[in-house]
Amino acid sequence: MPDRDQKNIYKRAYLLVKKSLNGVEQDYTSGNIRTAVFLLAIPMILELSLESVFALVDMFFVGKLGQNAIATVGLTESVVSLVYSLAIGISTAATAIVARRIGEKNPDAAAHAGAQSLIVSLIGTLLISILGTVYAGEILSLMGASTDVAADGTIFTRIMFAGSSAIMFLFLINGIFRGAGDAAMAMKSLWIASAVNILLCPVLIHLLGLKGAAIATVTGRSSGVLYQCFHLFKGDGIIKLRLNHFRFDFPVIKSIINIGWPATLQFIIASGSWIILARLVAETGGTSASAGYQIAMRNVIFFILPAWGLSNAAATLVGQNL
Repeated sequence: MPDRDQKNIYKRAYLLVKKSLNGVEQDYTSGNIRTAVFLLAIPMILELSLESVFALVDMFFVGKLGQNAIATVGLTESVVSLVYSLAIGISTAATAIVARRIGEKNPDAAAHAGAQSLIVSLIGTLLISILGTVYAGEILSLMGASTDVAADGTIFTRIMFAGSSAIMFLFLINGIFRGAGDAAMAMKSLWIASAVNILLCPVLIHLLGLKGAAIATVTGRSSGVLYQCFHLFKGDGIIKLRLNHFRFDFPVIKSIINIGWPATLQFIIASGSWIILARLVAETGGTSASAGYQIAMRNVIFFILPAWGLSNAAATLVGQNL
């Protein structure tokens, strides 16, 4: 009897995992809360784990180009973390508002809120992209990079900032999917982004060096965004965007900004500490120490991000049930 009970537990767990990964449409305002947490948390944890894998893959292949290349990638990512901060802040707001509208059984209003958050993010990312692209070399020098690192890495930094919209939209649209309870779709978009990056990275680095690494990263993330957009505009999910959803709606935009700025500020503070530490290490320890520090930080983040996945599951549940 105990063996049969144990087999039944394993079978139920397997079916729940399968259901969570398949992205079966679910009403998270009713039913068992533990089951709901499980269905949401598994794909969300895997989603953010894949984001960690994305960063580690970049560092693995770039590491073959030497310590100057590692330092360039690390210092650039330290500053690009400001883009992540804005992306996470706006996606937090999008998740909260979309979840509320889905909980109210109003998917059209949820789609409208998602579209308005895309407008906000587009304005923010354009400003950052332009400044980062124009002042790429100065940013590396400001971060304490040596003359050689700044000279070799400017093109990498320029491409990464020029493609920062891909980071913004990847995080934001996943926030929209998460708010709608479609965590599996958010996970699949990062599967595609990571797969394309892993395939392109060794090829383009071999052909183009550090420049190839930047192109592979931006292309990988952009492919994930294209997959997201296809399902937002053409898919059969809960959220489906139409042209009229993009009409400027100041009250909704104001709500997005009011909810999003504290989360953005929270991550900017964390990013600011990372930027300061990266600069101190680069100035005091040189290129070798900077390269080592950046590799260590990638490994630490790999273990932190899954916890964010569980917190995202809680956010979706709370939002929809409100």
